[in-house]
Amino acid sequence: MKVEQGALEGVLLFTPEPRHDSRGLFTRTFDAAVAAGAGLDPGAFIQDSQSRSRRGTIRGLHGRAGRGEAKLVRCARGAVHDVLVDVRPGSPTFGRTMAVRLDDERFVTLYVPPGLLHGFQALTEPADTCYRIDREHDPAEDLAVRYDDPELKIGWPLPATEISPRDLEAGSWAALRRRLGV
Repeated sequence: MKVEQGALEGVLLFTPEPRHDSRGLFTRTFDAAVAAGAGLDPGAFIQDSQSRSRRGTIRGLHGRAGRGEAKLVRCARGAVHDVLVDVRPGSPTFGRTMAVRLDDERFVTLYVPPGLLHGFQALTEPADTCYRIDREHDPAEDLAVRYDDPELKIGWPLPATEISPRDLEAGSWAALRRRLGV
C-alpha cells in the first residue's frame, strides 16, 4: 500500500495494490501497520458509517468544532468527487481546498485530519461512500459551509441534483471564518 501526502497539511492518501485475476479482484482497504507507519493511531477509529448517493448528489461541506474529527473515507461502489477545506486557524493551508476522486477501481482511502470540512459529489449511480471516524457524533459541534459558496469556488464536476435541506441552509465561508475568529 502506497501512502502519499495530500495537498492540504496532514491529509494522506492510502493507495492499495488490487490483485486482479479471472475471478475478479482482491484488495486490502485498510492496514493498521501501514496507518501506524504513517503516524496514525489505527485504534483511534471507533465508528464506521456508509452512505449511498445518487449521481449528482452533493453531501457537505461538514466538519466538527472543538477537537474536530479525523476520518478515513473511501468509495466502496462507484465514484465520488471528494472535497476538503482547511478550516484550522494557523494552518499553513488554511482556507485552501483539495479535491480527489475516490472510486471502486483504485480503492484510495483518504485520511482527513481534524479541522477540515468534508464533502463529496456522487459521480455514478449509485455511489457508496464509507467513513471510519475517531469520535462519536455530537450535533452541538457541527460546522457547515454551503457547497456553492462563491469565495471557495469549488468546481463540482456535475450539476447538483440532490442536496439535503441542512446543506442548503449551511452558512457561508465568511460566516465560518468570523465564528472561528479569523
